[in-house]
Amino acid sequence: MVKSWATFGVDLHVDVTRTGSGLRKGLTDALRAAVRGGRLAPGTRLPSSRSLAADLGIARNTVADAYADLVAEGWLTARQGSGTRVAERAVVAPASAPPRPRTPGGPAYDLVPGTPDLASFPRAEWLKASRRALAAAPYDALGYGDPRGRVELRTALASYLARARGVRADPERILICSGFAHGLMLLGAVLRQRGAGALAMESYGLDVHWNLVERAGLRSVTLLFDELGTRTDELTAGELGGSGSGSGSRSASASGGKRGGPGGVRAVLLTPAHQFPMGVPLHPDRRAAVVDWARRTGGLILEDDYDGEFRYDRQPVGALQGLDPDHVVYMGTASKALAPGLRLGWLVLPPDLAAEVAAAKGYADWSCGVLDQLTLAEFITSGAYDRHVRASRLRYRRRRDHLVSALAAHAPSVTATGIAAGFHAVLQLPPGTEQSVVRAAVWQGLAVHGLTRYRHPSATAPPLDALVVGYGTPTDSGWPGALEALIRALP
Repeated sequence: MVKSWATFGVDLHVDVTRTGSGLRKGLTDALRAAVRGGRLAPGTRLPSSRSLAADLGIARNTVADAYADLVAEGWLTARQGSGTRVAERAVVAPASAPPRPRTPGGPAYDLVPGTPDLASFPRAEWLKASRRALAAAPYDALGYGDPRGRVELRTALASYLARARGVRADPERILICSGFAHGLMLLGAVLRQRGAGALAMESYGLDVHWNLVERAGLRSVTLLFDELGTRTDELTAGELGGSGSGSGSRSASASGGKRGGPGGVRAVLLTPAHQFPMGVPLHPDRRAAVVDWARRTGGLILEDDYDGEFRYDRQPVGALQGLDPDHVVYMGTASKALAPGLRLGWLVLPPDLAAEVAAAKGYADWSCGVLDQLTLAEFITSGAYDRHVRASRLRYRRRRDHLVSALAAHAPSVTATGIAAGFHAVLQLPPGTEQSVVRAAVWQGLAVHGLTRYRHPSATAPPLDALVVGYGTPTDSGWPGALEALIRALP
């Protein structure tokens, strides 16, 4: 009788050299050479250990041990239900040959910041929470609903944010949105309706945010940046104003808040806990100064707490909103702690702004799926969210430590900064080398951005040469290969 494993395997041609070192080393070397040379493409599924052992006429344990060696080295990946596959990694040319560019298929490793390790999404726990939430949901939960979002999620968030981030929240003042960009669109529309003409922003950030602000009819006015974080004193120094036109314009007189003149700076967008991408927390004196500005002028602070849960070498920096809930909008999402594909974010709004933002969203909660809201509420209240965040924090801290150690050993001229929190690092490069290093990274199969990409077009300070490396994106099995490729690209 033919055994089932003999008919459901896949064919693999491999020449095993039977040397004095044994069959295990011969098979390991043969498979490694096939991957390195490109004969086994990334993602290729290998035969089961039993099937390949039968084909080669060797012991099954020999094949299993060879597979395990290559998984540990990062050449292969093994996942239950998916079998053993060739890892997604760059094809390295021999030392005597110049490196080859990647094919149009795209980079082997993604080190672009802003995305967590999606392979670590807690699928089993999320599914359990979804079942419990759906079983307990009232019938009316499946209707159009409150534009602020489901009360179950708003209640769960109020408790969690107060405990974990020091946010002073009331479920009635929390609004659920489809991520940060959606929240910024709503706030931009309300600010424009209130007569604001400009929004002050950090000189380093994301172009999608600048574009959303411009699309809302507001000018984006940049604040300078130094080793203490964003220069919030510029809001009070009379340097930002409302008479200019165009992105990033400045004038001699500032106008802020409700008492400011038409077109004035009435709000500021900040990432105070861990400035993106520079990674510097806003100095306590500047935190106090910007809150004082908001109180004195009636201004509004938009606080982007994009990776507030991830702290490593220092005490957590509490949310700025806790200092003055009447003048700070706290903006958070599930994108970094869980996954951006959930499209779930939240705004904790001042009392006099809550109704206007809810009206801007519409009369029905059409943008956020009810089932995902109910699941996240259950995920938080059951403690699964805290457990997942703690596990992710350990994972990212280990990767950060690996990065720092590799730099010290192989690229001592490159300094990593902004690494006390989050899951990206800024690698400071020798002056004038950023573009050449980015090109070298592409040749090594890396998707990685230079710091210039995050510099606002109107920023006046001299540009810095650096890489912004997101070490959260690769899978656990892909991280070693990504780190090796990064080191090869650095000066």
